[in-house]
Amino acid sequence: MKVTSCETHIVATPPPHVGGMYWIFVRLHTDCGIEGIGEVYAATFHPEVVSKAIDDVFDRYLKGHDPHHVERFFREAYSSGFTQRPDLTMMGIVSGLEMACWDIIGKAADKPVYELIGGKIHDKLRCYTYLYPLDRDGSYNYDNVELAVEAAIIAKEQGFTAVKFDPAGPYSVYSGYMLSLEAMEKSATFCKRVREAVGNSCDLLFGTHGQMAPASAIRLAKYLEPFDPMWFEEPVPPGQNEAMGRVAAKTTIPVATGERLTTKYEFHDVLKNGAASILQMNLGRVGGILEGKKIAGIAEAYYAQIAPHLYNGYQWVLPQVFSLQRQHQTS
Repeated sequence: MKVTSCETHIVATPPPHVGGMYWIFVRLHTDCGIEGIGEVYAATFHPEVVSKAIDDVFDRYLKGHDPHHVERFFREAYSSGFTQRPDLTMMGIVSGLEMACWDIIGKAADKPVYELIGGKIHDKLRCYTYLYPLDRDGSYNYDNVELAVEAAIIAKEQGFTAVKFDPAGPYSVYSGYMLSLEAMEKSATFCKRVREAVGNSCDLLFGTHGQMAPASAIRLAKYLEPFDPMWFEEPVPPGQNEAMGRVAAKTTIPVATGERLTTKYEFHDVLKNGAASILQMNLGRVGGILEGKKIAGIAEAYYAQIAPHLYNGYQWVLPQVFSLQRQHQTS
C-alpha cells in the first residue's frame, strides 16, 4: 500500500484575513482506494500558507510511502532542514498527516485505531465544558459573574462534572505581567459564586492564557485556593518551565499546561521541572497519535494526568467539510 495524493480543505469563519478562526483538514488517498482524514492545528500562519506547507511536507516525506510507517514519517519530517527540534507549524502538519495515516491503517485492518496501539481501557471518559454565559441579546458575556453562575448550573444539570472559565483577563502579546488587585478579586468572586452554585458536584477548572509573571500567578493562586479548583491552567507563558515550576511549588492547585506545546521533548521538560501535573496535549499539534501516546507514557512515569485539549474542529466541522459518515475513529 502506498500513499498517492493529498487534499487540503480549509474552513474559515469568518475569513481568516479579517481575524477569524480556521480549521484545516487533510485527506490522503492510497493506491488501493482507502482514504484517510486528519486535522492540522497550525495557527501561526495564514491557512493558505499552511496549505502550501502541507503540500511540501507531503511531497517530500509521505508521497509514495507506506502509510503504516508512521515512525519513519515522523522522524524524517521532524529532522527536516537539519533541525531535529520542536517546531509548532511542522508538527501541526505532521499531526494531521499522521492522523490520516492511522485512519488508513485502521480501515485496512478493519479495526478502530485504539485497538492497534494498546487496546481500549475505558468504556467512558470524564469530560468538562467551558462556560458559555449568554446575555439577553444572545451574545456571550464572559465578564458577568451572574451569567457564569447560570451557565454553570445548566452544565451541572446536563451532567458535566467539571466546568472551566477564565475571568483573569484577556490574552496579551505582552504577557506575562502583574494582575491588578481588581482582576484577582474578580477571579476569586467567580470561583466563589460558581462553587456555591455547583457545590461538590463539579470541579472548577480555572483557565488563563499565560498572562501572568510567576510572582503574580502565585498571588492569584492564594486568592483561588479556598475554592479548591481542580487545575490552574497556563499560569505563566510557555517556554520557561522552571518559572512555571516555581508557581506549581507554591500552590495546592494542580497546574495544567500543554495546548501550546509540541512533541515528547517539550512535555518531558515540563514534567522534569515539576511545572505541571496535568498535561493538555493537542493531538493536532503534538506530532500525531503515536507521539501523543509516547507523551502519555512519559506522563504515566511521572504520575501526571492527561486532559487532552480540544481546540480543533474535528468534532463539528469535519462532517460539514466531507459530508460523510466515518466507520472508524482516528483518536
